[in-house]
Amino acid sequence: MSAKKSAEVIIDGKVYTLSGYEEEDYLQKVATYINGKINEFQSVESFKRLPQDTKSTLIELNIADDYFKAKEQIEKQELELDQKEKEIYDLKHDLISNQIKCENLEETIRGLEADKRELLLNKSKLEASLEDALLGSLPGDK
Repeated sequence: MSAKKSAEVIIDGKVYTLSGYEEEDYLQKVATYINGKINEFQSVESFKRLPQDTKSTLIELNIADDYFKAKEQIEKQELELDQKEKEIYDLKHDLISNQIKCENLEETIRGLEADKRELLLNKSKLEASLEDALLGSLPGDK
């Protein structure tokens, strides 16, 4: 486990010391996010007139809303990733199946080509034999 670290951050104009196992850059990033949310609300005129506890609650709700939307998006992406992985698995299976079929067809082609060569050789032998037989039976060869 890494050592606990501390970092001073400024949130809404106040200095806070945050401690944790995260790097200081991360803690500063969190503070920057919170300051961004505070600035978003402070730009709304009606927000400025609200009591401090209401302001805090609205900001907390907004941050929680961002969190749940991000979480939902991650869940959707994980589901899509699972579906893509299944598609890839199915495609790999189909590819292997088609490769096996292709290899079998290539073997069949090689066999048919060998049969063809043998048949052509037999044809040539039969033609030569027929030619010899026909030439041998011509009148005047006696």
